[in-house]
Amino acid sequence: MQPGQRLARGVGRYLRSLGFAGIEEFVPCRGLRVDVMALGPKGELWVIECKSSRADFQGDSKWQGYLEWCDRYFWAVDTDFPTALLPEDSGLILADAYDAEVVRMAPEQKLAPARRKKLIQKFAMDAAHRLHRLRDPRPGRDGLLIAAPEAGSGA
Repeated sequence: MQPGQRLARGVGRYLRSLGFAGIEEFVPCRGLRVDVMALGPKGELWVIECKSSRADFQGDSKWQGYLEWCDRYFWAVDTDFPTALLPEDSGLILADAYDAEVVRMAPEQKLAPARRKKLIQKFAMDAAHRLHRLRDPRPGRDGLLIAAPEAGSGA
C-alpha cells in the first residue's frame, strides 16, 4: 500500500465510526478524482484528500475544483506533515493506516439539491459496481453469461 492509501484506510475506519460510508478514488465528474468521498447518515457529502508529503500537496493543482462537489472539504495527513501549508478554510484530519481524527472541522458549504441527488446516485452506483466486481470479477467470457456452443459439438 502506498502512503496515501494507508491514510485513506485510516480515514475510512474513522468515518465508519461516525456513521459515514466512504469510497476511495471517487470520480464526481470527468477529470476529477477525489481520494475519499464520504456519505453521512444525514446525506451530507465530504471530500477528503490524503496527502502523504509536502511534495504530494504542492503537486496537487486540482483540489479547488473539488470544493463544488461536497458539503465539507478536508485534508488528511499524518502527524509529520507540515500542516501550516494547508489552507485554514478547509478541514484537517490527522490519520495513519489504522485510524484518524478530525482536528479542524471544515466549514459547511451546502450542495444544491440537484447536485446532491446526482452525487448520491453516482455514489450508490459506484459502490454497487465495486461490490459486484469483488464478488464476481469476471462474470463471463467476453461479457457473455452463457458461452455459445462450439461448432460441431452437436448442441
